[in-house]
Amino acid sequence: MAGTASLTGTAPTADLPGPAGGAATGRGPSSGATRPSGPERDTRVRRTLYAVGGILAALVFVVPLVLALVRAGQPGDVVVAAPDGRFLDLSWVNFRLILDQPEIWRGIVNSVVVSVSTAVLTAVLATLAGYGFAKFGFRGRGLLFGLVLVTLMVPFQAILTPLYLQMNAMRLTDSLFGLVLFYTTVNLPFCVFVMRNAFESVPGEIEDSAHVDGAGTVRMIVSVLRPLVVPGAATAALYAFLASWTEFLGALTFLTDSSLYTLPVSLVNLQQGAYGQVDFGLLAAGSVVAMIPCVVLYVALQRYYVAGLASGAVKG
Repeated sequence: MAGTASLTGTAPTADLPGPAGGAATGRGPSSGATRPSGPERDTRVRRTLYAVGGILAALVFVVPLVLALVRAGQPGDVVVAAPDGRFLDLSWVNFRLILDQPEIWRGIVNSVVVSVSTAVLTAVLATLAGYGFAKFGFRGRGLLFGLVLVTLMVPFQAILTPLYLQMNAMRLTDSLFGLVLFYTTVNLPFCVFVMRNAFESVPGEIEDSAHVDGAGTVRMIVSVLRPLVVPGAATAALYAFLASWTEFLGALTFLTDSSLYTLPVSLVNLQQGAYGQVDFGLLAAGSVVAMIPCVVLYVALQRYYVAGLASGAVKG
């Protein structure tokens, strides 16, 4: 039988010791690195996709800001012209011209007064209304809250004329206080929705314990629930501030006295020339000045803003 094996040219299989002392398997020693397993490879792919997606999303927001900064440092004729060799010849002339105009500083002061007042008033009213919708059981609560949500679908531009007639009848036009009331009314539905979700995410056992200790409704909100709903209140205040700081049409409609103009309306008046030609370099610089408080506040309150928007997603 051994001769038969040799005639056919095939050697009998046998377990021979390999180079490392193990049995020979018919394959040479591994020369490459160990490949990652399936779960590890999937994790690397996901991280790569997340990184690429994050970079692309960041570019979507960063590129317009960078372009605005570049345009703000260019003269007006360069802004409206095709890109050429002067595109990166930047200076601070536009910012100096902006800050040398007293109407711009007056517009900044008016915008700060209106925006801060709107943020505070909206946050207080939204907190009280949100607590009522979340914790008080009364007939028609669901219907009333549904009406509040329906108002989110109606842009104020569609009802601007009756709003103006009503405010004019109440002698609230040409008044910063009237503008604050207008902005508060417009921003209140969304903020009530946020605060209602924030209060509903608070466990009822906390309120029960506070009631046992003798806490009333006001003491409950101020001392017990306030630390738990700070993200929601910060979200409401930040949302109202940003919306009122950048709003233009309402301020242009309800204000006719130039001394009461907010910053967006004051920037539109930056015109020169006999035919009212707009200096887009000055407007770009003014836009950069206007967006600085928005960027600073959002970065400072970002964690509260995200937490406030996510409040109510998980109850308990």
